[in-house]
Amino acid sequence: MILCLDAGNSCLKWGITDASGWQARGQLVWAQLSSLRRALALWHPTRGYLASVVGATREGALTRMVGNIPLTRLTSGSAALEVTNGYGEPETLGIDRWCALIGARHLEKRPCLVVMLGTATTVDALDGEGNFLGGMILPGFAMMRDALAKGTANLPMVEATQETLPDEMPRFPTDTESAIINGCLEAKAGVIERAFKRLPDAACCFVSGGSASHLVPRLTHLPVEAVPQLALEGVRLLALADQAKQDAEPEPEPEPSDEP
Repeated sequence: MILCLDAGNSCLKWGITDASGWQARGQLVWAQLSSLRRALALWHPTRGYLASVVGATREGALTRMVGNIPLTRLTSGSAALEVTNGYGEPETLGIDRWCALIGARHLEKRPCLVVMLGTATTVDALDGEGNFLGGMILPGFAMMRDALAKGTANLPMVEATQETLPDEMPRFPTDTESAIINGCLEAKAGVIERAFKRLPDAACCFVSGGSASHLVPRLTHLPVEAVPQLALEGVRLLALADQAKQDAEPEPEPEPSDEP
């Protein structure tokens, strides 16, 4: 069994997999990290793979939590699993974005837009050959909301989070809180729609992250699909590829003996 970890700024996504597919998956906020012990005790993974964008403190706590399980820290590369990295310095691409691109390529061979809704929102493009064309980074919902409250004298701090957004919003809100929520969501929808227009007509769009269920209904002008934990799927694919590579490597030759 393999432990897959996608360590984001807001939460940790985890999964247990083998060659047949996912055996278990979950998500937790960092204050709940100790609850990961139950999954480790139940499934007994023999090694782990980590995609992390967090600082040393949280990453250290996670490393201590997995204990003696060998943990491989993934980094972005120039190419992997039919995806070619278009960055001039490939290693500087965020590993969460790289894993999401690999997960998207596994789902669809057409050109596609890959949208990740986390602490930040990322909008990345793949062509039909799997070339990463580049992308955009903008503030996530909470950062937009907080900026309005902190940067103005009279706008309130909206209590809603990505997880507690209202199911429906009016097209033109008539109260300030709804106007802020709607503005944040519509701003992201506008960026996504503009980016999608730059892709060929046959393209598709994948959206993953906290507010996907609220944002997808607003994207009425493009073929869009919400995919939970897309970056974690990329971690799984990279983990299985690495395991297959290791299994295919020949055993090292034994050292010659000096004994007669």
